Amino acid sequence: MNTKLKNKLLEEVKRRGLVVEQQTKNSDYVEMISLLLHSRNQIHVLHLQTKSYAEHKALDDYYSGIVDLIDGLVESYQGKYEILKGYKSYDIEEYKGTDSTIKYLKDLCDKVMKLKKCCEDSYIQNQIDEVCELINSTLYKLRFLN
Repeated sequence: MNTKLKNKLLEEVKRRGLVVEQQTKNSDYVEMISLLLHSRNQIHVLHLQTKSYAEHKALDDYYSGIVDLIDGLVESYQGKYEILKGYKSYDIEEYKGTDSTIKYLKDLCDKVMKLKKCCEDSYIQNQIDEVCELINSTLYKLRFLN
């Protein structure tokens, strides 16, 4: 394909907003992955600061399990689309109690489910569901086994 035709097609794609739509989906996906990467460190800190053995073990299960799930999400996305860039970082919060940890995990799950819509591939959505499964399993342990 000659350069002139290629540029004309690219202009048409941009005019129709197709490039912007993919960039928006990509930025939402990066935001979700950034939140999940942060959650691993945040939960590890809470795990180290809690005085409850049951909470300590529940949080251990989370931070030990989330890494492989994040890895799968990123590799699946990048295999089909492109290398993700523009990761965000967030401040680590100190342990304030079980209720605060429960709120953090509920909010995280809500954000992940909201951002899940950025990717229409069913196999990637299934992987995101596995993340929420881990979050909700951790919530169960914190709420009822503590």
